[in-house]
Amino acid sequence: MPITLTVGSLHYDIMVEADHLPRPDETAIGSRWYPKFGGKGGNQAVAAGKAGAHSRMIGAVGDDDFGRFLRANLTQGGVEDRFIATIPNVGSGMSVAIVDGAGDYAATIVSGANLHLTVAHLSDDAAWADVALLILQNEVPEAINLKAAQEAHKRGIPTLLNAAPFRALGAEFRKLIDILVVNAVEAEMMGTPPVTDLQSAALAAKHLSAQVKTAIVTAGGAGLAAVGPDGDVIQIAADKVKVVSSHGAGDAFIGTLAAQLAAGTGLQAACRAASSAAARHVAGL
Repeated sequence: MPITLTVGSLHYDIMVEADHLPRPDETAIGSRWYPKFGGKGGNQAVAAGKAGAHSRMIGAVGDDDFGRFLRANLTQGGVEDRFIATIPNVGSGMSVAIVDGAGDYAATIVSGANLHLTVAHLSDDAAWADVALLILQNEVPEAINLKAAQEAHKRGIPTLLNAAPFRALGAEFRKLIDILVVNAVEAEMMGTPPVTDLQSAALAAKHLSAQVKTAIVTAGGAGLAAVGPDGDVIQIAADKVKVVSSHGAGDAFIGTLAAQLAAGTGLQAACRAASSAAARHVAGL
């Protein structure tokens, strides 16, 4: 099994279901709430394991009930968690997300222990043993991502960055990114023309490929476009499914993409498998 290493966030998600997302100053009435394992890092690590990789993670939780919940869900999801740090006297990361009847959602994140991950946590050679691909997101400080990418680079390990949530990429960090994955909003925030369909996603991916070796732009229900090191443009239409909830679909995409690439699958086939995994997730399958 190829080994993926995820460095990133862990959040205890409180999910709230309502018939619509509240407007500013509105108190909306929900129908139910429930706890959920979350954080882009944790979700992507679990998704990579589900997709066939040996998934390993570096992250941080608090010494609290939320942290114990997060650790238990990592191990139940097949993720190797021995490099997860427990930070005393700090709350675990958490979020509150509201999902409406159409499956759309909005969320607020409190990072907590995720902000206490340090570069020292990334220096253990055992964490990097036999790793085929590094997975990063933007829910931990860029200094952590930069150090992780540097550690990967000196070991000849490619780095995949899911640049969500958006923040500007420092020049040094950008040089270390092998695979950049963004959605339509993030692509536009990185300076591409608006992304509304496969054709505009392809233009955006071409634009971003000037900055990284491989650029992938997802366009929701339209599908995705990718440009690899050879400059060829790949366009893949999304599978048509009934939407139950879009929450977490991007993480399912990233985890599957990473597992496929770590196993040596070509870019087009890896993107197709990841797109189908995201569609299954959206459909609640």
